Amino acid sequence: MKPSTLFYGAMGLFSPIATSAIELNPDDPDSIRSATKIVAAGVRDWYTGDKVGDTPGNLPDPYYWWLCGAMFGSLVDYWYYTGDDTYNAITKQAIIHQIGDPQAFMPQNQTSTLGNDDQAFWGMTAMSAAENKLPDVEGEMSFLSLAIAVFNTQAPRWNPSTCGGGLNWQIFPFNNGFDYKNTISNGAFFNIAARLAKYTGNATYAEWATKAYEWETSVGLISNDFHFFDGTSERQNCSDVNHIQWTYNAGIHMSGAAAMWNLSTTTGDEKTAAVWKARIEGIIKGTSVFFNAKEAPGVMIEVACERNGLCDHDQRSFKAYLARWMGWTMLVAPWTRESIMPNLRTSAVAAAKQCGPGRGGCGLRWWQGSNDREAGVGEQMSALEVMQSLLIDQVAGPVGETTGGISKNDPTAGSGGDKVTVELNPITTGDKAAAGILTALILAFLFGGGWWLITGE
Repeated sequence: MKPSTLFYGAMGLFSPIATSAIELNPDDPDSIRSATKIVAAGVRDWYTGDKVGDTPGNLPDPYYWWLCGAMFGSLVDYWYYTGDDTYNAITKQAIIHQIGDPQAFMPQNQTSTLGNDDQAFWGMTAMSAAENKLPDVEGEMSFLSLAIAVFNTQAPRWNPSTCGGGLNWQIFPFNNGFDYKNTISNGAFFNIAARLAKYTGNATYAEWATKAYEWETSVGLISNDFHFFDGTSERQNCSDVNHIQWTYNAGIHMSGAAAMWNLSTTTGDEKTAAVWKARIEGIIKGTSVFFNAKEAPGVMIEVACERNGLCDHDQRSFKAYLARWMGWTMLVAPWTRESIMPNLRTSAVAAAKQCGPGRGGCGLRWWQGSNDREAGVGEQMSALEVMQSLLIDQVAGPVGETTGGISKNDPTAGSGGDKVTVELNPITTGDKAAAGILTALILAFLFGGGWWLITGE
């Protein structure tokens, strides 16, 4: 995510919309498949990377590189839940093309704005591909090894010199925003470590997952009542926290905690399982802040920006990740279903009312009851994920290395990956706008009281 996440608002793309909503019966798998097929086609219509002269794994302006990685995560989920492999070829092409050098989703043309969170979203897509048994591409790094490579490049970046630990937002110290330790970067690292621990059974991943989660708690990024805040600055030694809440931070930790509970249960560690179960229960309860729209209780809302019209292109996709990881959590911790599924069902039905066929098919504000005439990649992804998560009964759940996994394991993938000579491409005007002036203002805005401008209702 880029500095624009905090400053650019009202960025929806107005497109022609369908005259009628999608029909969705949340109790009928065929109805859900039919609805998701329409929405997935709308997601695909935004993607141009497979066209002659374009770059696989990139979305057109104004979308950032990380969002394309996240988008392919939605399409991996779509194939997994529905069995429709229409988009598997472009998904594999994009993932392989963006491996970069070092081979850990670090393409050099992204260096001037590359964050740990950006890299991690591609890594989580590779992890999903491994868990969902998407076949590896012959002659290329396996999907599991790509997720490992992200872990192996991020673990050495753990920075105890300030705030007692944590990952900085940006990978390279020369990038603006490096001094911000944000929850999504640390949460994504936690998520990947936890899921790798569950998949491989390797205790090192579990140790790092626990370390990351407990560090976030220690500095207040995770509150005692399981709310997840945006980030904190090492300039103040993480003594002040930006209290904006985003859906994706809750979701990324929910699924990571579910992976840790599942692992602990599998190994018979009842004490550790009880700790993670309590955390999952708290996280689920804490997500109530995102389902409390007075017009439509139980319908997901990005409380920080939907009502005030300040959701930027990044933020318009955030509900996709909460929906994605709520579904994943129910698969690996089935006892959560009773507390998660009602809100997902209500939100999916509301999202369908906002959706029709085509590139501009889905709107942003599901709680309004009809299409709000805003459209974009994020809107499409969010609707897709919340609908297809209703299909959890149609799949067996994510595999592991000894429980059906087919992706090859290279535990050394990405080792030493930060020891590279960075060749910077010329910085464009767009890069300067996103990573220059805005980031110079970021700390004054967040810690000077400006956060309230984009908080809830």
